[in-house]
Amino acid sequence: MAQDVWHRAAQRRHRLYDILEHGPIAGRTGVIVGRLIVLLIIVNLAAMTLESVPSLEARYAPLFTAIELLSLIVFTAEYGLRVWVAPEHDRHRNARQARWRFISSPLGVIDLLAVLPFWFAWAMPADLRVLLIFRIIRFLKLARYSPAIRSLLDALYRERRALTGCFVILLGATLFVASIMHVIERDVQPDKFGTIPDAMWWAIVTLGTIGYGDVVPLTALGRVVASFTIFLGLIMIALPIGIISTAFADEIHRRDFVVTWSMVARVPLFAELRASEIADVMRLLRAQQVEPGAIIARRGEPAHSMYFVAAGEVEIELREQRIRFGPGHFFGEVAVLRRARRSATVVATARTSLLVLDAHDLHALMEREPRIAERIREVVRSRIGRDIVSPRGDIVLEEIEDAETLEEPHDTPAGKT
Repeated sequence: MAQDVWHRAAQRRHRLYDILEHGPIAGRTGVIVGRLIVLLIIVNLAAMTLESVPSLEARYAPLFTAIELLSLIVFTAEYGLRVWVAPEHDRHRNARQARWRFISSPLGVIDLLAVLPFWFAWAMPADLRVLLIFRIIRFLKLARYSPAIRSLLDALYRERRALTGCFVILLGATLFVASIMHVIERDVQPDKFGTIPDAMWWAIVTLGTIGYGDVVPLTALGRVVASFTIFLGLIMIALPIGIISTAFADEIHRRDFVVTWSMVARVPLFAELRASEIADVMRLLRAQQVEPGAIIARRGEPAHSMYFVAAGEVEIELREQRIRFGPGHFFGEVAVLRRARRSATVVATARTSLLVLDAHDLHALMEREPRIAERIREVVRSRIGRDIVSPRGDIVLEEIEDAETLEEPHDTPAGKT
């Protein structure tokens, strides 16, 4: 009896996890829940904006209060449910570790800050309206549902070291030009350049290309230094903009490719899967950039991943020929299942963008979805007898034969490396 209750609770938790975390993959219910939460976030932000207008606040105060209370209840319930279903996201950890992992994650912290301060504001009689600034944090909750926001955040995180370097350079340039202007202008304008911290305000405004005009040099030498500072400021602004725009474009390109899931659907392993199951596979893909001449896979190495060519070109060096593949091709899907040794060396002939599916991710998916596992095993069994290399580039027979040759002497079980 107790086991049946536990099993039903586990099923409900898994279903709820699909709805909350998988969104469209979970079907109509996931789509409806996601859109309702997005709508509530937008309504909440609109109410926060309009509430700052005194006339509207006085006229519609009960409505604004009702919206805030509804948002607080829904977002709190959502946070609690996400904490409860967190073990479904990482089944290799125990429930406590998985929940703590979610709570301490960026999205978990955002969800907590979107509700926790307001419970104090409602519960305590003291005036804590300053906590209403946390309502703007609810905008960041859209990152879970918006690919554009998620792409931007991923781009910023990926380039965090380069952006930190830009900040350090900007700080050094600010201190440098402020020190020079302090020496030049301190006697002429002691109230504005009398100290280096005072001069740093002018340096920050000038390097930022804002130029308020409230502080300007009066000496000829000071104007010459200001001119060079303006040109330096253009460089300071261009550096982070270029880094962010390039990273954002790469991230968008990757996500655009992933969204066009027909590429995954053309892989024989996944050709007969439902759209929702293909979308589940897509979530496991990760991006990899390789430069010309880089070796992607080497003959004889254990194979742990399969690859899709999103952009660029690769050359596969088989035993008797060489084949070049461009965007849209794939290779190594059987090796993902068998974790065989590579039968060919794959080299990038141009700067190439790859989407990578790791073996452990696919095996985890197969354990979670028996239908996908059975479909994949059927495809492998049907292709073992072939005597050709697939024209799309998945080196099927050679990888299987190499795997069997290398595994038999050592009696290595299938799926081990």
